[in-house]
Amino acid sequence: MEEQESLYQGLKKYFGFDTFKGKQEAIIHSILSGKDTFVLMPTGGGKSLCYQLPALLSEGTAIVISPLIALMKNQVDAMRNYSEEDGIAHFLNSSLSRQEIEEVKKDVLSGKTKMLYVAPESLTKQENIEFLRNIRISFYAVDEAHCISEWGHDFRPEYRRIRPIIAEICPRPIIALTATATPKVQHDIQKNLGMNGAVVYKSSFNRPNLHYEVRNKTEHIDREIIKFILSQGRKSGIVYCLSRKKVDDFAEILQANDIRALPYHAGMDAVNRSNNQDAFLMEKADVIVATIAFGMGIDKPDVRYVIHYDIPKSLEGYYQETGRAGRDGGEGRCIAFYSEKDLQKLERFMQGKPVSEQEIGKQLLLETAAYAETSVCRRKVLLHYFGEDYHDPNCGHCDNCLNPKNKVEAKELLITLLEAIIALKEKQKADYLVDFLVGKESSDIETYGHNELEEFGSGADEEASTWEALIRQALLDNYLKKDIENYGILKITKKGKEFFKNPVSFKITKDDEDEDDMNDLENDDSDVIASAGSGGAADPVLFSMMKDLRKKISKKLNVPPYVIFQPSSLEAMATSYPITFEELQNIPGVGAGKAKRYGKEFVDLIRKHVEENDITRPEDLRVKTVANKSKLKVSIVQAIDRKVALDDLAESKGIDFNEMLSEVEAIVYSGTKINIDYFLNEVMDQDVIQDIYSYFKETETDDLDKAQEELSDYTDTEIRMVRIKFFSDMAN
Repeated sequence: MEEQESLYQGLKKYFGFDTFKGKQEAIIHSILSGKDTFVLMPTGGGKSLCYQLPALLSEGTAIVISPLIALMKNQVDAMRNYSEEDGIAHFLNSSLSRQEIEEVKKDVLSGKTKMLYVAPESLTKQENIEFLRNIRISFYAVDEAHCISEWGHDFRPEYRRIRPIIAEICPRPIIALTATATPKVQHDIQKNLGMNGAVVYKSSFNRPNLHYEVRNKTEHIDREIIKFILSQGRKSGIVYCLSRKKVDDFAEILQANDIRALPYHAGMDAVNRSNNQDAFLMEKADVIVATIAFGMGIDKPDVRYVIHYDIPKSLEGYYQETGRAGRDGGEGRCIAFYSEKDLQKLERFMQGKPVSEQEIGKQLLLETAAYAETSVCRRKVLLHYFGEDYHDPNCGHCDNCLNPKNKVEAKELLITLLEAIIALKEKQKADYLVDFLVGKESSDIETYGHNELEEFGSGADEEASTWEALIRQALLDNYLKKDIENYGILKITKKGKEFFKNPVSFKITKDDEDEDDMNDLENDDSDVIASAGSGGAADPVLFSMMKDLRKKISKKLNVPPYVIFQPSSLEAMATSYPITFEELQNIPGVGAGKAKRYGKEFVDLIRKHVEENDITRPEDLRVKTVANKSKLKVSIVQAIDRKVALDDLAESKGIDFNEMLSEVEAIVYSGTKINIDYFLNEVMDQDVIQDIYSYFKETETDDLDKAQEELSDYTDTEIRMVRIKFFSDMAN
């Protein structure tokens, strides 16, 4: 009882609170009673207090191991604000001079210091080990403990040495704390710190105020983000990019569009980085464009949105970064842009690293891709990843729950899946299992002789994406689990074994449902057009009317509808309501040529619709770019007029051939007529040109993936070049 009273007195005295939050009190009791304690608590849950208060109430000095100098400084400054004595908290790291180090040691030896923050690198120095042997240590706190695990999102090899160093200094109770850890990472932390018997306190990872959304990453991503940020007024937000260059470039683009944005990454000098961080915290800037270097230990409670320009390397990183939104319990929008190309790029970055590191990285990327591509509740997927069940069938706060897709019965498919797992003796990962089910004879499958098994190819009637969705749903519903020791290997749970004996209804959402329609929209007769990749049409009635008009014109001219205007252009028109030729040319994919050729009827239709329905049009958003790329397009058109070979042209511009084709595609899609026959006739047979040309004339979509399926005898480069010719001939 006395201990409880002193706890509450200390809480009031040092922190000004009357009550504890969540499991804080139980955690503090645990460490004060000398038990190893493991704390898993989401960002904003009050982790720091769990070791700060017991440190203040205990005899001796608590050693707090922390990964970042900036984080230590923030923590020490905060503690000094709670006390009359500056010496109550210190940090010991490489940023201190010899004289400053001596002053820290003097305060610690005198007994003034209750908390000494050290980096793991500092802890391992022999002189520091000798010093720490001479002081009374109350306990060790390992902050950001996920850094111990190779499976954690911010792995630090130095963290692996913490346990042997502690044994060398003086064994005392350990409290390990993290805001993000999967069951695998939790296991690794406890094993590495030798605290398998620790008392574990785990708080819910659910952040009910956060809204999760994933959008397809298109060439219009800059425009989408700018439009969103401008719609938020002066609210605070963070945009995360993977590369430093992208951070610098995008911060410039935002500034050019009158958005108060600043960059932040480890490549900047320390002064500028610190100034930009302070400007954001002091609301002199509204947006920080940053790499993952930004955010750890930054407590800005009113961040209203977090945007991922690039998909993160792991779901842990994603959770940690989105967790910086809405820490005050208010609104928090989390928008991530996803493309398979980004995923492939991240995979390429791993090449050259040790095989084990590549394998871990690949598994983490697969988890991220599964989250991005899933059609089920994103909150459910996210929480399941951290070992937590979410039972609400609809969270009402993610894009998938707000726009749910129809589910289909998959009981028989689950039986087929379980049979395959049993046939493979529960020793394979999801990607291997999918290959096995669809009958793909990969080198690994042939090596193990699994192509000889009866179950090989038993799921060939379904697409690989269906099996991927099925596996994700089976994991969520606890029919399967991932082995902790060999992460990624699928095991059948007790519930799965019961299902196998007595099957019950099991439903999934096919993630590839209406995929073609999302790309093409020609077969979609519904009034509401919406997809994960775009905001869809803001005015579905107008969208439908324009589709009808487009179809009418296409029949009259005998060309496919998409040749006139792309579905994405119609969506943009149904959002911004262009009523002049000038406004129409601001629509993505509509240049002067297209506007002149097809625009009048569309502009007239939109104007009439706006007037009849008394619609207040949004102000036009004209995204300014920092570099004038139109010069490149002009020079390409001029070079084509002079019949310069496209490969020579690409070389002269310092870009690869695929990039050159992308530039030419953008030129013809915007309505400019060009003639590349001179080059096609040189590099391709006439029969091939005719065959591909005929395909585009007959098909209802210009989708490249679909064309590659149908025209498998030809390369994607050949298909793209003829598609350019077709567009220029038919549309311009």
